[in-house]
Amino acid sequence: MVTERIDTVVIGAGQAGLAAGFYLAQQGRPFVILEAHERVGDSWRQRWDSLRLFTPARYDALPGSRYPGSAWAFPTREEFADYLERYAVERGLPVRARTTVRRLARDGAGYVVETDGGGLLADHVVVAAGFDRLAQAPAFRSELAPTITQLHSSEYRNPAQSPDGDVLVVGAGNSGADIALELSRTHQVHLAGRHPGQVPFRIERPSSRIASLLVFAAFAHVLTTSTPIGRRARAGVLAHSGPLIRVKTADLAAAGVHRVPRVVGVTDGLPVVEGGESLTVGSVVWCTGYRPDTSWIDLPVVGPDGLPVHERGVCPSQLGLYFLGQLFQYSLASSMIHGVGRDAKYVADHLERLGPVPRSDQDPRSVARGSVLALRRQAGTTPSR
Repeated sequence: MVTERIDTVVIGAGQAGLAAGFYLAQQGRPFVILEAHERVGDSWRQRWDSLRLFTPARYDALPGSRYPGSAWAFPTREEFADYLERYAVERGLPVRARTTVRRLARDGAGYVVETDGGGLLADHVVVAAGFDRLAQAPAFRSELAPTITQLHSSEYRNPAQSPDGDVLVVGAGNSGADIALELSRTHQVHLAGRHPGQVPFRIERPSSRIASLLVFAAFAHVLTTSTPIGRRARAGVLAHSGPLIRVKTADLAAAGVHRVPRVVGVTDGLPVVEGGESLTVGSVVWCTGYRPDTSWIDLPVVGPDGLPVHERGVCPSQLGLYFLGQLFQYSLASSMIHGVGRDAKYVADHLERLGPVPRSDQDPRSVARGSVLALRRQAGTTPSR
């Protein structure tokens, strides 16, 4: 049942959705941001207790804002979640919390967004629902002995969740390294997986600030889909993970973390690593990544790899549909907070070119529909009558 018509719907009120809202508000465009959680920032509040951002505060601000406090502090999950909440309030962004989107589909030249509270008709939709939606873990995890406690990194909060005995952390990227280091204070930890490389300096040292500026500039302007080195980096990030940023190999070794090859299966209820060694452990933490949830998008926009098909966030097959917050959407910085602003502006600028902002005395739907149909006629995709 359709209950409302609006020019643009943004799905998700994380950093990507709020950045999109900033630019849509600048255009004076009627829009709404739908958020499934009770509060803006809750997706951050649900991560592990000791989480701190990998990027210094100078890179953690959203468009039109400055992150409060020292530019070289590294915010906690709670601090950043509260910042997002304040950002939405201070800019008057129209966020509707506790609104879960169940289905996105076509409705003529526009879209219908079905939520648990009714449906919205929109001429443009920005999907900013987050890349980290569905936890991934190998199918053989079900073969582990029932006495072994299993957690995905999305469920991990602190070491108290792991019982006595050794802990196997599967996945040696940033999350796996952080969690392994924390668990090593109370448990013997085995860390499984390939080494993804590491930033060759301590990001929190004052002496490293110039190097940090250079690295983050490279993340944003060199490692992009427009450069050969960026395209190679993107393939590596999608296949594995990015380099370790805070935790170093030396930190793990000093803490007594035992590095082992990747986990390849289960024998007699125990995890087995490449080479055939079985590990006797009391718990396993799967830091094996995520994939986006596209099951609710009732449109042919997902590629063979299970990821939305887009060009810098613009869906080529569905005019007026956009994606934000995708892993390496345009650059390596897209996967970090300081990259979402540029991606959001690119999407908003493209949306603006589809047609004028509806006047208050006009039906926003008819104005945008007319501009969409005009563009389609120009492209030869709409038959003349």
